[in-house]
Amino acid sequence: MSARSLLGILLATVALTTVAQAEDFPNRPISLVVAFAPGGLTDVPARILAPELQQRLGQPVVVENKPGASGVTGDSYVLRSAPDGYTLLISAIAEVQNLYYIHVPYNILTDFSPVAKIADGPPLVLVVNAKSELKSVADLVAYAKANPTKTNLSTTGPASSPAIAVAQLNSLAGTTIVPVPYNGSGPAATAVVSGEVQGGFVFYPSAAGFVDGGQMRVLAVAGARRLANLPNVPTMTELGFKNFQHDAFVGISAPRDTPQPVIAVLNKAVNESLASSTLQKRVEQFGMSLPAQPNSPEAFGRFMADQVAHQGDLAKLSGGLQPNH
Repeated sequence: MSARSLLGILLATVALTTVAQAEDFPNRPISLVVAFAPGGLTDVPARILAPELQQRLGQPVVVENKPGASGVTGDSYVLRSAPDGYTLLISAIAEVQNLYYIHVPYNILTDFSPVAKIADGPPLVLVVNAKSELKSVADLVAYAKANPTKTNLSTTGPASSPAIAVAQLNSLAGTTIVPVPYNGSGPAATAVVSGEVQGGFVFYPSAAGFVDGGQMRVLAVAGARRLANLPNVPTMTELGFKNFQHDAFVGISAPRDTPQPVIAVLNKAVNESLASSTLQKRVEQFGMSLPAQPNSPEAFGRFMADQVAHQGDLAKLSGGLQPNH
């Protein structure tokens, strides 16, 4: 048998195996890995989506939290997993930001396979305890200047949007506010309510319950526009802080080399889930919006590449070290 014939047989075998994988997929539980603690930006959408995916895929879909190292712990766990579609990463803005602030042992654009976007937004919000004497961003800035070593805000780690927002605020306002890291937006919000910190930059889903319960006050929205359910709360840009926009996104990625037919099955299930009116209402409740169509793996991959460029600009503005570039 010639080498060319043998190669043809091998390629045909690989193709048939890949098709068989897709036809049989899924036949056991699927894990959605969240690289941060429960209650945060990536965790809330994952838990909204999981039961919808389970209904459409016919297998249990379980959310697993693996926080640590600004998301690197969970990302690395998924990257080491078998590329078979059963261990997926809930991707978010942290994967992009890590490139510019800390060392990461992977390339987000080549070591992961994009599946689909779940939602755009929500924005960061600047919050304080409802009992705080700080009633506005101006109050916070004045207090920080009067108490340069005693003012702190909770964040979700050195490479996260909240930490970047603190650095940006310090740069624009001439303050020296100290960022205090927590393992996710949920714990960061809880720290504000418990009084461990004077305030925090957290993603709105983590603040919503506390705001509705009267335990937390939102001073400003660090996004492109005001929130529909908080129409009287200004944006940081409206308050004079130029380019202070930290809108997030959430999506799903798989380990590199996951078969494209498996990716296609997952993408279809995600898009069918996003069409659910129940899911749409819950997503909008947390200040998020559904992604534009077509919500294909290719479109999500292009979006991630655009985000790498955008976050690079923010890193320069807020003093990112950019060790990977």
